This record gives sequence, structure tokens and C-alpha cells, in this order.
Amino acid sequence: MMMWSNFFMQEEDRRRAGRRRAQGQQGVLLTPEREGKIKLVLLLAAVGATLAVLAVGTEFWVELNTYKTNGSAVCDAAHLGLWKVCTKRLWQADVPEDRETCGPAELPGEANCTYFKFFTTGKNVHIFQRTTKKEVNTAAAAIAVLGLVAMALGCLCIIMVLSKGAEFLLRLGAVCFGLSGLLLLVSLEVFRHSVRALLKRASPGPPPAPRLTYEYSWSLACGVAAGLILLLGGGCFLWLTLPSRPWGSLCPKRGHPAA
Repeated sequence: MMMWSNFFMQEEDRRRAGRRRAQGQQGVLLTPEREGKIKLVLLLAAVGATLAVLAVGTEFWVELNTYKTNGSAVCDAAHLGLWKVCTKRLWQADVPEDRETCGPAELPGEANCTYFKFFTTGKNVHIFQRTTKKEVNTAAAAIAVLGLVAMALGCLCIIMVLSKGAEFLLRLGAVCFGLSGLLLLVSLEVFRHSVRALLKRASPGPPPAPRLTYEYSWSLACGVAAGLILLLGGGCFLWLTLPSRPWGSLCPKRGHPAA
């Protein structure tokens, strides 16, 4: 009986030694403290990922508002994002009295939402007698999608680090998250240029195009927050890949001079 017990104990020791060698070839073993830090940064990145999906999937990036006209009971407003535009006819009685323009777009009214035609037919969209610049709008949407793909790859890398101990993927995950945040911010800037191009491309001829004002809305704010959080998460993951010994030599403990 003792012989079989010793045999199984030796086999278990061999298996553990083999796992240590395999993990040692991939990188430093994950200690509970290090694993906790990775999970904490992953939680931060998950917040950024949630905001990014919310921003890209909603159409409240910018609101376009016409000026209120005397003698009319209704006024027109619109809000749009990367994929869709919604025009709304609002009752002027619902609009705040101190506001010169129609809106905000969250007010109840008759809404007409359509997806942008340049994704399917290649045609521009006309909004309040103004024409979109499809190349810029398409570029903003494509960059945002690439950002989401990079974010998904970053999540996959970090999950592999935590589940399989493949710590060599930590640096790749950091790069993916940082790239995702950067792409989202670039997409926001391209979208801003598309809004300015839309306002300048008024259709000639009667009737004259109405005067418009614009204001950025909560979807774009979510995109900005997501980009910054993902950049911060990527930086934190990259910091975790750095060796601890150089930091210890730069910041020695009190009473113990650096070697």
C-alpha cells in the first residue's frame, strides 16, 4: 500500500514540475497578487468596452436643430450617429421658452429613423436640404469598427492570460486595448469633420436651406470616455509587463540603499 502511495505522489510531483516548466517557458508564473492586478485592469477595460459598444451602437452623436418660427406649432430637429439618422417633428409648446432653436431631440414627437444609404446603395443622404459627405462618414464608421475588433482581440488575450497562464499575451493585449482607444478617438475626430462638411453642403435652389445649429450629444461623450479608458487600460497592462526589479532599484526601501 505504501509503495502505491509513494508511486502516485511521485507521479503528481512530476506533473507539477512539468506544468511549472511549461509555464516558465511562456513567462513568469502568475502569482495571486499579479493575477488580482490583471483582473482589476481588465475590469477597467470592461467599463471602456461597454461604453464603446454603447457609443458605436447608438445614434445620439450630434443633434441638428432648426430655429423656431413664429406662427408655427411645430419645429424640426434631427440626431444622427455612425449608422443612422432620425428626424423629428416636435411641438414648439414642448420646447423650453428660453431656447431659440428646436430641441432637444429627446422630446416626444414624430420620428423618422433611417439607416444611411451610402452603406448599401452608395448614395448620399439629404438632411434638412444638406448633403452628407459619404466618404468621411464611411471612414468614421470603418475606423470605429476596427477599434471594436482590436478591443475584442485585447479581451481575448487577457482572458487567455488568466485562464491558460499565457502571460506572453499580456503585452499583445495591452497593444490591442491601446490601439482600440486610439482608433475610437480618431473615429470621433473624423465624425466631427463629417458634421462640419454636412453643414457646409447646403443644396442650392429654392426653397432655401434652413438655418441650423448643432450640438454633440451623449453617445459622443460615451465614445470619448471609452477611448480614454481603453488607452488607460492598455497603458496599465503594458506597465504590468515591465520587470519589477528596475522599479525596485529606482525606489529602494528606506534604510536599504540601492545596489
